[in-house]
Amino acid sequence: MAKQFLTKEWIDEYKEVLNNSPAYKEAAKTWEGDFLFVIKPDGPLDKEVTYYIDLWHGDCRGVSLVEDDKPAPKTEFQYIGKYSEWLKVIRGELDPIKGILTRKFKLVGDKGKVMRATKAAKELVNSAQKVDTVFL
Repeated sequence: MAKQFLTKEWIDEYKEVLNNSPAYKEAAKTWEGDFLFVIKPDGPLDKEVTYYIDLWHGDCRGVSLVEDDKPAPKTEFQYIGKYSEWLKVIRGELDPIKGILTRKFKLVGDKGKVMRATKAAKELVNSAQKVDTVFL
């Protein structure tokens, strides 16, 4: 059943897909770090939406939709971009690393660590593409 992007149901499904992906497990087996995925408003999105995701050695240990009235958790990384650019990444039209290099996305955190994990980043996107998603 399709999940609406930018909802708790979507991020919960994404966690399940990640944890059932042998390709992600292999690509991220040495990765340690958590993220805030920050989706900035543009197009049909009129408010910022933030997902928290905890990634550890090929497993997704936890996810959540950060609620408007609560502070976002402190994380090692933040990946920040406009809604329209997030759609391009999820649809496979924009590589997440190229998104940083072309400044369509801002990465807060150790860029070198992320650049050494490009296969894991690509598998994060491949997993997002497997979630049956309805966009705004």
